[in-house]
Amino acid sequence: MKKTDFSKQASGKVIRTLNGYLAFMPDPLPPDIAFSNHLWGAVSQADRSLARLAEAGNRFPVPHAVARPFIRKEAVLSSQIEGTRTTFQELLSYEAGQLSLFHNLEDTREVHNYVRALDYGLERLDRLPLSIRLLREIHEILMAGVRGDQMSPGELLRSQNWIGRPGATIEKARYVPPPPDRMHACLSDFERFIHAESDLPPLMRIGMIHYQFEAIHPFMGGNGRIGRLLVSFLLVAWGLLPQPLLNLSNFIEANRQEYYDCLLAVSQKGAWEAWLLFFFEGVHSQAEDASDRIFRLENLRSAYREKFSNDRSRMVLGELVDYLIGSPITSITQAQEALNIGSFNRIQRNIEKLEALGIVREVTGNQRNRIYHAEGILKIFEEPV
Repeated sequence: MKKTDFSKQASGKVIRTLNGYLAFMPDPLPPDIAFSNHLWGAVSQADRSLARLAEAGNRFPVPHAVARPFIRKEAVLSSQIEGTRTTFQELLSYEAGQLSLFHNLEDTREVHNYVRALDYGLERLDRLPLSIRLLREIHEILMAGVRGDQMSPGELLRSQNWIGRPGATIEKARYVPPPPDRMHACLSDFERFIHAESDLPPLMRIGMIHYQFEAIHPFMGGNGRIGRLLVSFLLVAWGLLPQPLLNLSNFIEANRQEYYDCLLAVSQKGAWEAWLLFFFEGVHSQAEDASDRIFRLENLRSAYREKFSNDRSRMVLGELVDYLIGSPITSITQAQEALNIGSFNRIQRNIEKLEALGIVREVTGNQRNRIYHAEGILKIFEEPV
């Protein structure tokens, strides 16, 4: 990192640490700048798209079920940005207990940790304000038992980290965040901004908070995923979405280099507007995409129910279809554990009815430990934008 890379408009200052290297100290939020009408138009457009998505999520007959695959898709996409190669179907198969499908479980466990961290954070937000303490708890879950297990899960960094090409030394780093002895003051300012009253639109604040977290980079590993989880938590905590239905990581993965460049440009040049325009476009495009997928799920759900409308077991079949919206890859045992609709044999008989109607397909060919795919539901979540 070179001091000359940072202009007079930088959103902080470059310091020389006690160990003699350069590091960046971001200024406290909010930035003291005037935004253009173009930016205000972009945040309004993103807000409208989020409102449409919130309405779609609330309107869906089983909102708890429809959120589940969106959470898992975000876990897969956010983890892929960090180098994992687990697919959406692989994560669902892992949760269905099909461990025999995997030669290397580490990536899938890592993605599943993301799901666990998100579920845990949402549950804790009912009792604990969003705070550094909560982010540490989430980080511990995210990094436990996988390749990040040696990166002090749940602990703020005690030695300097940096961002650069693989193998790059700190002298060749693209960016060096605040050193540990200065980081805690940055985190205190960061937490204060989250809870302070503000006239800024909530979505604009979330974009600023995401940048600030990545600029502080307080953990030895997992900062990118925690920063993206932070967006999901704030969207729900501040009432912009009823549940985590936004797959922002899909937009970030598709525009990965621009994402990194925009964040760095805020630090180096104070380019807040470019970053926020990028962020708002991601929110807008992914909210519209999610709304459309939910609309398609509503239509598919209605079409499935029409298929068995005259069946004596239509109530049970309806519950199974609603369950499959949240778990489109399942075993009978998994379905039995999730639903209170009877014995293993009863669920098996009704799953077989759904199979005869073309709603699910058995994929193992086994007589025992069978796995079913609801391919129409999977298609809605897996088709590209």
